[in-house]
Amino acid sequence: MNVRRTLSAVAITTGMVLTVAGCGGGDDKASENPKPSSSSSKSSGGDAKESAPAESKSLAEVKSNGITVTVNSVTRDQGGFLNITGTVTNGGSGIWLASEWKSDETELQVNGGSLAGASVVDQAGKKKYLVLRDTQGRCLCTKFEGGINQGQTVDWFAQFPAPPEGTSKVQLQVPTMPPAPVEISEGE
Repeated sequence: MNVRRTLSAVAITTGMVLTVAGCGGGDDKASENPKPSSSSSKSSGGDAKESAPAESKSLAEVKSNGITVTVNSVTRDQGGFLNITGTVTNGGSGIWLASEWKSDETELQVNGGSLAGASVVDQAGKKKYLVLRDTQGRCLCTKFEGGINQGQTVDWFAQFPAPPEGTSKVQLQVPTMPPAPVEISEGE
């Protein structure tokens, strides 16, 4: 019961932090700290937004069935979370709904086409970390509402529990995609 309370408290706190971070749009921080992509969705269950292709060097890129997933950052924050961001490009024909990326977990089925089925694997520690979720079962990840049009690139994010401090390399696993080995950078 204590574990369940602790996990609930962590999920609520994470959701509140992401909500506060997502509410800051339009301030002067954007001009102080320009980013290579034009926009991203940082709130729980947020919609994917269209973006310009990232100009900075990516950490990893994997392709499958006309879809390209690029990982731009993997950051461990002080709160014990691993924040991963990147882009996904639909190089296939027609709209792509991301339905094969949804989670098999009953609680996460409400997320539909999203990164709810993603996980991070710490091979050295032999542990798999699932995407975090809030108390209503929404993943702390991008939800691709309405799908991604052919040729479109959108930003994505997903938040996971962070592996132990000594772990510097993990694999991002997205259903139907090859594993993407990435290095963790320390956040603020």
